[in-house]
Amino acid sequence: MKTYVLDTNVLLHDPQAIFRFEDNNVILPLTVVEEIDRFKKEQSETGRNARQISRIIDGFRGQGKLLDGVLLPGGGLFKIAIYREEAMKRLPPELQVDQGDNRILAVAQELVEAGNTDIFFITKDINLRIKADTIGLRAEDYESDKVAIDDLYSGTSELLVSSDEVDQFYKSGELALGGEYLSNQGITLIDAGNPSHSAIGRYDAIQQKLRPLLRPPKDGIWGIHPRNREQQFALDLLLNDDIRVVSLVGKAGTGKTLLAIAAGLLKTADESVYSRLLVSRPVFPMGRDLGFLPGDLEEKLAPWMQPIFDNVELLLSSVEEGGKRKRGYRELIDLGLMEIEPLTYIRGRSIPHQYLIVDEAQNLTPHEIKTIITRAGEGTKVVLTGDPYQIDNPYIDSSSNGLSYAVERLKGQDIAGHMTLTKGERSALAELAANLL
Repeated sequence: MKTYVLDTNVLLHDPQAIFRFEDNNVILPLTVVEEIDRFKKEQSETGRNARQISRIIDGFRGQGKLLDGVLLPGGGLFKIAIYREEAMKRLPPELQVDQGDNRILAVAQELVEAGNTDIFFITKDINLRIKADTIGLRAEDYESDKVAIDDLYSGTSELLVSSDEVDQFYKSGELALGGEYLSNQGITLIDAGNPSHSAIGRYDAIQQKLRPLLRPPKDGIWGIHPRNREQQFALDLLLNDDIRVVSLVGKAGTGKTLLAIAAGLLKTADESVYSRLLVSRPVFPMGRDLGFLPGDLEEKLAPWMQPIFDNVELLLSSVEEGGKRKRGYRELIDLGLMEIEPLTYIRGRSIPHQYLIVDEAQNLTPHEIKTIITRAGEGTKVVLTGDPYQIDNPYIDSSSNGLSYAVERLKGQDIAGHMTLTKGERSALAELAANLL
């Protein structure tokens, strides 16, 4: 049986972390409880997590003394460990400063010195892991919700078939493939004898057949036409009303946000399938923050939402037959067809019959992604877009962000679809910068 000593940031990241270690023991230094108490009044996600973990620990008190240990649901014991001043003196001189991190290290080291050999110190703080390793502790990151970014599900696959099978798919509009593919996966059929003879479709896991992609209108979707195969797959997912959650991952300039907004405008303003297009994004600055901004809420949000406005204006800049300009985004907002807002106010809401786009979703934690998707009411479609390699949130990385987490957890579900876009279409310069800089 192993023993895990948890740092404060683990619990603030995942309040349920205590229950994630199967039938092993979990020890919480009393210093961690003290640090959690400092966050409980915050109105942020961190504050909510702090309050939740406090309630969980308080619930354990009814089972026995926390110093002696109480039984966890999966087996093993949960204990609170008290810091002892003499333990601090056994740390290297550089770490004998009386501060929270060093107290937590002292507790973990004292457990090792007491003969507990299978002690693991769990923290999301990189520098603290380095310190722990330096004094001989086995330190690990908290990885229960991590996804190996290099192994992230792409949403596509290629299959070598005979020429007759490609022709059969074109003729009948379906092709039996068996069950080795995931639901709504984009499949490219390639003629083994003639690679230029190919076809693309979306896998139907229920019927175990390949189906043709939905065809966008001849004049495009608000003037937008897919420029590569991955964009064709993505638009098929975005336009299919049976697929309720779509994730689009790709580097800058691959068209994630533009495709999502174009499909959302088609489904709301033109086809009235959804009552409103709701576009949202987390508020994280790139580089140094400019501080507080003047004005009302709309004026304060304008800098953060400008990328959304830019995409909408690009779509609206096209003209209809006869030279009539499409509606301006302000008119769409005034008509109630579109709303742009930050994610700050989404908790507690119920969002029915709307096309919800969450841009820059890589800056969200797995818990925040769950909070957003669980807001979806009857008839709502949720689209998550982002680039796991461009993260501004200092507390997550390419493997632990909510977007990567959602892609892996939702893959293969009949009402979920994913596509990784790799080819930049913004401009030759943008593609060069994305690849080389």
